[in-house]
Amino acid sequence: MPNLNDYLALDATAMAAGLRDGDFKASELVSLAVEQAHRVNPTINAINVEGYDEALALAADLDKKPAGLADGVAGVPFLIKDLSLLEGLVATHGSRLYQDAIATRSANIVVRYLDAGLVILGKTNTPEFGLTLTTEPMAHGATLNPWNLDYSTGGSSGGAAAAVAAGIVPVAHATDGGGSIRIPASCCGLFGLKPSRGFTTIEKDIGDSWSGMSVGHVVSRTVRDSAMFLNLITLDEAALYPMPAAPRSFADHLDAVPSGLRIAVQNQHPFGEALDPDVMKAVENTAQLCESLGHHVTVVEHPADYKSAAAAMNKLVCIHTFQTVNRRLQELGIDLEVADVENSTRQMAEMGARFSAVDYIRARDSLTRVEQQMAVFHQKYDVLLSPVLTKTTAKLGWLDMNTGDLNEYGARFRAYSGFTALYNGT
Repeated sequence: MPNLNDYLALDATAMAAGLRDGDFKASELVSLAVEQAHRVNPTINAINVEGYDEALALAADLDKKPAGLADGVAGVPFLIKDLSLLEGLVATHGSRLYQDAIATRSANIVVRYLDAGLVILGKTNTPEFGLTLTTEPMAHGATLNPWNLDYSTGGSSGGAAAAVAAGIVPVAHATDGGGSIRIPASCCGLFGLKPSRGFTTIEKDIGDSWSGMSVGHVVSRTVRDSAMFLNLITLDEAALYPMPAAPRSFADHLDAVPSGLRIAVQNQHPFGEALDPDVMKAVENTAQLCESLGHHVTVVEHPADYKSAAAAMNKLVCIHTFQTVNRRLQELGIDLEVADVENSTRQMAEMGARFSAVDYIRARDSLTRVEQQMAVFHQKYDVLLSPVLTKTTAKLGWLDMNTGDLNEYGARFRAYSGFTALYNGT
């Protein structure tokens, strides 16, 4: 039987192999995951909805399967971000407005995870409706960075990133509508991949994914875990956008060595914000590493019209925020003026309510033009290398969604971000 130190050293790929080979049982891994959750979660606040008893019961059932478990990830401990539905568990979306809303179905991506045999321990903390770059919701309190408890985990998949960085699970579900996989991965020292739009599971209500801008995947400690989990959610045919050709197994292609890639380096903020020296140095070091590996590295200016993209995406997110909030307001029979939501959420919902159908179409058209610009850009370059954030990880409290000074909040949001969101619209 593995001990806790053994568990903390394993990634999901190693856990899955050990389960298949009979080196340990699902119940042993899940028990250790729950033990680690009890050890660290009271401090870091990564998990806000617990399902430990159900997870232990499921793991015990998996133990009864003869000759080990089937191929894949069956029996591996896992967590779901609290923006996605898991039937039978509360789905708060990081908001007091949804604090007692029990999900009556599971999201499509969650169904894929359940069908694969993952053992879900609960749900991870997220800012209200996933609307900001840190995970400090009024509904559940701040998630603390395991590397330094004074600092943010990033957002909006901050609970997921903290849980993985602290060793509760080796990999956790995350979503990304503007950087929400990539930013927490950067803040917590993890690997975070945002899949291309339409490449992975599509939810029943496209509004739940911000008109297709938000996609789901995971944060992980290893690249091979991300590849293995990508196989679980990749669509067999196009459902929203044209799909590029893809390998049958991403994990099987990890040892392939690309050569002579044309890599464009973006080292200037699209809106003129200053970059921290540490951020610039990280980009420079990565560019030099790529060059030493035989790739062709070129510094470029902005590859697309970021200002048009940002304005369009802001409109779309505000519209979908109003849609999400208003749906719950109708269920509760209350008005937005008295709704228990954070100040920036209220402002975004109010703005979303004022936008018209014409505004929505114009925003989508703007993103289409930017998408075309990026398509032209990638005829010349294979890869675009940029920072994730303008600064090193922010301290807790620096970016407050519930502040009374929303102008200052907006200024800090813009100064901190700017690189990641474009690629949710292209």
